Amino acid sequence: MNANHEELLYAYAVTRDAGAPGADDLETLTGVAGEPVRAVRHLGLATLVGPVPAAGFGEAALHASLEDIACLEKAARAHQRVIDAVTATGACVLPMRLATVYHDEAGVRRMLANRHAQLGAALDRLDGCVEWGVKVHASGSAAQAPAATGAGPRAPRAAVSGRDYLRRRAAARHAHEEEARREDEAARGIHAVLTALAEQTRLYPPQHGPLAGPSGRNILNAAYLVRREGGDRFTSAVAGFADLVPEDGVRLELTGPWAPYSFAGQATSGQTGTDQATSGQTATGQTATGQPTRAQPTLGRPAPGEDVP
Repeated sequence: MNANHEELLYAYAVTRDAGAPGADDLETLTGVAGEPVRAVRHLGLATLVGPVPAAGFGEAALHASLEDIACLEKAARAHQRVIDAVTATGACVLPMRLATVYHDEAGVRRMLANRHAQLGAALDRLDGCVEWGVKVHASGSAAQAPAATGAGPRAPRAAVSGRDYLRRRAAARHAHEEEARREDEAARGIHAVLTALAEQTRLYPPQHGPLAGPSGRNILNAAYLVRREGGDRFTSAVAGFADLVPEDGVRLELTGPWAPYSFAGQATSGQTGTDQATSGQTATGQTATGQPTRAQPTLGRPAPGEDVP
């Protein structure tokens, strides 16, 4: 801990020393506590950190604040703001977990030394790439959950036979299933095309309930690792689909570009013993509104799904 035992260092991201923003670039950037952000450099790597009060960011205080949705969302947005600012400089950035705090600069340097090979490999793999998030929502009648058997239309009038009534119910169910099939097929086609434009993709579980918002059934929730120079081509493809797919009953949502939250793997998620005061939610955790901490992703994303080559 710092000599006065009143400050800790909140860590935001790791980048290459050569690509890390300088003091002039960081001059107006502030972090989760309104603190100035600086770089701690060691062995060719740099960690973006900010001094925060120990009273508010010690282990007990952090656990309490992370259980408060409003505090969590405020911190996640500030955390993301720092990462976005560094990403905008063109640097390759590995986001740290939300609420990762070190006692002092020596602890940050020990982390960089202990994880040097893993961090370097991740930076090499992700260099020149950013993350885009794409969600596809079903907007047709199939987006609504089918009615339960006992909650269907009123019993048929006497003029309609029971057989006719059942036939109509079966036809309505078939139409609903066919619409859902078309929507899912459209989402698979969109994902296949976007995958061809990406270095790597990651699928997440579809969002449900409040996280899905009012946009209908979420049928695709994916992250795409795209080279910076390929960003225009990728976003143009998404825009083209957005113009074409409404007839299939689906709607697209594009977010980004972000730091590669979904593809950094475990490079910045390891514990470092007593060097690290505490580590809270991951930088890709969901906020109350379902916005990504990047994200996502999105602030944030659900728990990672399967990797797609």
